Amino acid sequence: MNKRFVFVLVLMLVVATSAYAELKLEIPKELSKESQACVGCHQGTTTSIYQQWGKSKHFRANVGCYECHMKKKGDPGAFEHNGATISVIVSPKDCSKCHTKEFDEFENSHHSKAAHIIGSMDNIIADVAEGNMGMKTEAFPKGVSAAAVNGCWQCHGTTVKVNKDGKLDPATWPNTGMGRINPDGSEGSCSACHQRHDFSVAQARQPENCGKCHMGPDHPQIEIYNESKHGINYYANKDKMNLDSNKWVLGEDYSTAPTCATCHMSATKDMPVTHNVGLRIKWNNRPAQLKQAHETDLVWGLPSGKVTGDMRRANMKKVCVSCHNVNFTDAFFIQYEAEMQLYSEKWAIPGEKLFKKATEVLKAVKGKEYANMSNKIDYTWFEIWHHEGRRARHGASMQAPDYTQWHGNYEIAKHWYGEYVPELKEIIEMGKKSANKDANMKAEELEKLLHEVQASDNHRWSVGNEDPAVTATRLKAKEDFDKRYK
Repeated sequence: MNKRFVFVLVLMLVVATSAYAELKLEIPKELSKESQACVGCHQGTTTSIYQQWGKSKHFRANVGCYECHMKKKGDPGAFEHNGATISVIVSPKDCSKCHTKEFDEFENSHHSKAAHIIGSMDNIIADVAEGNMGMKTEAFPKGVSAAAVNGCWQCHGTTVKVNKDGKLDPATWPNTGMGRINPDGSEGSCSACHQRHDFSVAQARQPENCGKCHMGPDHPQIEIYNESKHGINYYANKDKMNLDSNKWVLGEDYSTAPTCATCHMSATKDMPVTHNVGLRIKWNNRPAQLKQAHETDLVWGLPSGKVTGDMRRANMKKVCVSCHNVNFTDAFFIQYEAEMQLYSEKWAIPGEKLFKKATEVLKAVKGKEYANMSNKIDYTWFEIWHHEGRRARHGASMQAPDYTQWHGNYEIAKHWYGEYVPELKEIIEMGKKSANKDANMKAEELEKLLHEVQASDNHRWSVGNEDPAVTATRLKAKEDFDKRYK
């Protein structure tokens, strides 16, 4: 036998043995005295929590209450409880004591930054248009909007405030928002996906797990998934999904259907599990304008910003070809990219230009009385991109044709021609009739811009100026259809 081969083999065995020995030392041989004390009380006072923990891998690894909840005196959010210093919140930083890789991946992901929504238009609407400052707590003596607390913050997370008595402020707790900012400074909530205290891997892999937040008129991923072939196959063959498998590799442990976790996180034959859910997504379908996912990572200073959109697309294709052939996969992404460009060129780019100019007119006309989101056109444009535009893009990305068409493209067109354009014309007239010369000038600019948009190839049909050749082609197609289906 080759001596070099023997040397390498022996070296591998030594390394493996050392790693195994180190691993054995890290796993407690028995439940700690502190956790035993916790169990002695909580198995009677909170039986459901005790039972959930008893079914978990933590139980079998002798990881108990104290190992997760323990804190040092003086730590933010720490308090004394029956002789032990603990905290209510188990943060990603706490979990990182054992789950280092998962913590690092999550901290570098879009999910960990979800609380950044607090500065967005969505949260401002919840603060002002929907809510008031009526919810007063120690952390918010001047008040905070209950609409934001019970809505936006519960999915996106917020900064958890610790009151003077050491208790968590009720405006910010309970909260399992994905980007929750914890008292220890870490971002995120592992329990947003891994429900405490059993932390079931099967539960985390199911689409409903993501559906708590990824649903509704502006990002209906769970509804889209349910309509898609993927969702149909999943629910018809859930018993074949092998959801409890420790390994759970697509194409090996299951191949019936993917779930959200399959495509965005889970292992394939050539990719490992990742807790950075953005590394297989090229396009960020959230903004009004087209934006690649890595662009946001660069703005946030995340290392994953180096993983470009095309690299992320290649990662997703590796998932797809675990079940589909290359031709099918490539053709799907061509279809999806075409929908993205349609949305951008026909609606998003001209729509935002028109809205910004219309806002200038309104500000000139109303002066100090102008307020954002107090005008009808504010909501019309917001829903065109924030609701219908997102639905069209999300529907196409996940193969849900009804959402792409009737909840997406059709709704955009209906609101554009039936509401948006008429409202723009009303604002033009308002500006022209104003005594404010600046309003007159800006109204003329808006009118010129609207005429340019309506004269473009995408919209000229709506003012009776369609290209005759296009009209003739469509009429010929209708004539052929009528002959075929007499």
